[in-house]
Amino acid sequence: MILVTGASGTVGRALVAQLLRDGRKVRVLTRNPGRVSFPDGVEIVQGDLGIPSTLTAAVAGVTSVFLSGVGHQRAVHDRNVVTAARGAAVEHVVQLSSLAVEEDHTGAEAARVLAGWHAAGEAALTDSGLPWTILRPNGFMSNALQWARPIAAGETVIRAPFGRLASTPVDPRDLAAVAAVALARPGRGEIHRVTGPEPITPAGQVRVLGELLGLPLRFAEQTLDEARRALARVMPADTADAVLAARAHADLAVRTAVHPTVAELTGRPARSFAEWAADHAASFR
Repeated sequence: MILVTGASGTVGRALVAQLLRDGRKVRVLTRNPGRVSFPDGVEIVQGDLGIPSTLTAAVAGVTSVFLSGVGHQRAVHDRNVVTAARGAAVEHVVQLSSLAVEEDHTGAEAARVLAGWHAAGEAALTDSGLPWTILRPNGFMSNALQWARPIAAGETVIRAPFGRLASTPVDPRDLAAVAAVALARPGRGEIHRVTGPEPITPAGQVRVLGELLGLPLRFAEQTLDEARRALARVMPADTADAVLAARAHADLAVRTAVHPTVAELTGRPARSFAEWAADHAASFR
């Protein structure tokens, strides 16, 4: 039995689907079972990562855990799950972290906040004595879905900050496939850097979408204040501030590096942004 935390998120949903295709038994942890639907065959357990007493039932009888935490509380949440997993003799924990922990933000204290949250989450796992594997992606292609509603509504000017800042986002399905492979193996203290096959900027993503959809889409640079207000609508304000600070002081050596992990672990190449966009074109129409 594999326990998936963050199962209602982009990566978590893809992982649940992948594990079911692989014939694995899946249990998901959710705070609100009635608000999220999961595929048939998935065992659903109610619990909260911030309340340790609710995690005992979630890890009972589990052999492996996929651990996905976010935000400033992730160290506490990850430690709660790890403690419960250790008590249940879980054999392997695969943790979703971020390549942000590898960025050099010397002299930029604010930019280190986001990396610090992820690093603290990793430490909660690596210090636990449990067998572990850590996955470090560099952002998700699915973040482009934030533009789906305005594009579908007819807007042709797409606004975002740092339009010329390249990175190597990964298709969440590829990340889920990597996680599924990792969960099928014993934990050996490995760190996998998971990226897409090429660096691409937000402006480049808009260009790809415009060509795919046959629309005259144009990218426009967003101010930091505008970006902060937009992000604060979908995440806590402190998380939004940390995300923007990390981007403003990006370590390009880390953000633009391409890693062959998807191909090495799954046996097929990582999907490009153009491929991801083609598979999700209906969301933009």
